[in-house]
Amino acid sequence: MSHPFLDLPPLSAGRFAAVEDRVARLLDTRQDVVITQGEALLPLEGAIRAAAGPGTTALNVITGPYGRTFGDWLRDAGATVHDLSVPFHTAVTAELVRDAFAAHPEIDFVSLVHAEAATGNTNPVAEIGEVVREHGALFYLDAVASVGAEPVLPDAWGVDLCVIGAQKAMGGPAGVSAISVSERAWARMAANPNAPRRSYLSLLDWKERWIDGGRKALPHAPAQLEMLALEACLERIESVGLGTVMARHRDAALAVRAGVTALGGGLEPYVHEAKDAAPVATTLRTRAGVVASELVARALAADPALPLAAGGGALAKEMIRVNHYGADATPGAVRSCLTALGAALAERGLDVDVPGALRAAERAEPAA
Repeated sequence: MSHPFLDLPPLSAGRFAAVEDRVARLLDTRQDVVITQGEALLPLEGAIRAAAGPGTTALNVITGPYGRTFGDWLRDAGATVHDLSVPFHTAVTAELVRDAFAAHPEIDFVSLVHAEAATGNTNPVAEIGEVVREHGALFYLDAVASVGAEPVLPDAWGVDLCVIGAQKAMGGPAGVSAISVSERAWARMAANPNAPRRSYLSLLDWKERWIDGGRKALPHAPAQLEMLALEACLERIESVGLGTVMARHRDAALAVRAGVTALGGGLEPYVHEAKDAAPVATTLRTRAGVVASELVARALAADPALPLAAGGGALAKEMIRVNHYGADATPGAVRSCLTALGAALAERGLDVDVPGALRAAERAEPAA
């Protein structure tokens, strides 16, 4: 008995390489691209453990929970780490990065999250990249949440290690991810005696067994279904145009901010400045006495499919995330979220203006 998801012909090395080439075009990069067979945490951790070690002095920028995780990995790898933390309602600036280099000129590795979907902020990577290049440090970027929602340009920005995943703004699978690697980054890995080898975390194994071999023989059996889903995801983006996909996310973010401001009930954008807000997801702050997780639970009780979530950890008390990415980067999803949040606030006895919120959201959406 056959099934469309089973009994598929093996994925050839040529087809695997062709998908990597499509990822490279998406990122407009001439760097090597490796599609890793796992969720994005695989290349995120693998890249840090390969490129950083006891002789590394790292500047780790923290604008959300993933920045904290990267600092832990860097320390575990033996690096000396200087954390640069900013409040989660804002973004880091190139000036702060420049100040960190002035205080610690020995920094030779910089880790940064482009967009933190968990906190709703996005960082000015192009400007930060200029500062990193001036000091010759290796630049590591987590672009998992930003790719598809805003430009991600490793070559133009001087990013040496750029990790992406398809499960957010790209609207694709979570089981595969990709990383672009500069020649400088490969050299740093090769010189690191502690870089993972003969390991699922090893990027150097992929380079030696896959890239250096002309991409003719895969190191191990690929994740067949996930690779086909990634290929379909890339085809869909190419068919409508990356600019169109990014515009949908930008428009959704603008609509949520405008709608929430008009809604009332004490909700307000968590990220203060619109320029610092990520287009992939919008975070909201609740008023004192209104627990965000309880408000989200009320909204989801009416429609469990809504792209709403409470903040993680301690943020569950005060933060709501509107995850308007992928298939939910639409005016309809924005309207449904505003309506559900308005109803949940009204149940609490708070004054809200749902029709006004919907009108404000519609006005914020640029005409087609």
